[in-house]
Amino acid sequence: MIGGPTQGVDPDRVSKWLADNVKDIELPVRFDLIAGGRSNLTYKVTDAAGNSFALRRPPLSHVLPTAHDMAREYRVITALGDTPVPVPRTYGLCQDDAVNGPPFYVMEFVEGYILRDAQIAESALQPAARRHAGESMAQTLAALHAVDVDKVGLGDFAKRDGYIERQLRRWYEQFRNSQVEGTDTAAIVGTVHDKLAAAVPLQDSTAIVHGDYRLDNAVLGPDGELRAVLDWEICTLGDPLADMGLLMVYWTEPDDEAALLEVTPTTVPGFPSRAEMRALYESASGRDLSRLDYYIAFGYWKLACILQGVYARYVGGATAGDRSSVDAFAQSVVRLAEMALQTLKAS
Repeated sequence: MIGGPTQGVDPDRVSKWLADNVKDIELPVRFDLIAGGRSNLTYKVTDAAGNSFALRRPPLSHVLPTAHDMAREYRVITALGDTPVPVPRTYGLCQDDAVNGPPFYVMEFVEGYILRDAQIAESALQPAARRHAGESMAQTLAALHAVDVDKVGLGDFAKRDGYIERQLRRWYEQFRNSQVEGTDTAAIVGTVHDKLAAAVPLQDSTAIVHGDYRLDNAVLGPDGELRAVLDWEICTLGDPLADMGLLMVYWTEPDDEAALLEVTPTTVPGFPSRAEMRALYESASGRDLSRLDYYIAFGYWKLACILQGVYARYVGGATAGDRSSVDAFAQSVVRLAEMALQTLKAS
């Protein structure tokens, strides 16, 4: 290995595994934690010839049941490799805990821009490229939802029916397993859960659901073209409109109230509006979006549950890298739940 020690990676054992399993990799290699991750950890692996790869592993500790399944993430990315959905090429999955403890996998390192905030969006892309980024995001989501799960070998990946009901149970359980002493987020999150459970729309189709589809889980080229969709850790089969609802949560506009931890990239001039994104997806997918507000409310609530889990891991010291904005997590959980309630009332 070149460089210093890296938290979360055993350099000698992982290097040996890479040499045995990744074709043409040249030792020694360097491991660099990629900043910005608040869940699964991603490392850039650079070999002696200057070739780059990406390694993904679960958080360092405080891993909730059913979360951070590397094998599932690896399987879905591999299955999508020959579809119109842009994903990194996969190189190998390690499930031998003698190598690095929890499982990890290695994939292509896709060069490009990840728009984590408004400042990056403004500096990386020109207005026309921002417009194209929105178009590419909407069209790629429609392409994902058009994939035949049986043809790509994902027919048994998960249950197909009752997606929202399953998600409500799952995330509410994760939320309750992630309580942090001294904070009061349970009342409002529980109230929204009950209202969502009482009004679940009929699921009229089944598709691959990414589960966290947003700009900062995508790699873009300088023209705004989507080069790779990342972070498939909570991907499953289910109702495709849940992806669109969550995308609308993240696709904030300049006059929106700031509900998330950062100023989101789509507040920068040039990106399509939320209404335009809806129309782009509707045109590309042919789906009926008349009940989309329910899925937007579900998206706010689900994000509140996810954020509670991230908050609990930070408090427990189970993360590496970026530790910014921790103190605001509890307030953001409450505010997201409140916005879910408002959206339900308006629908």
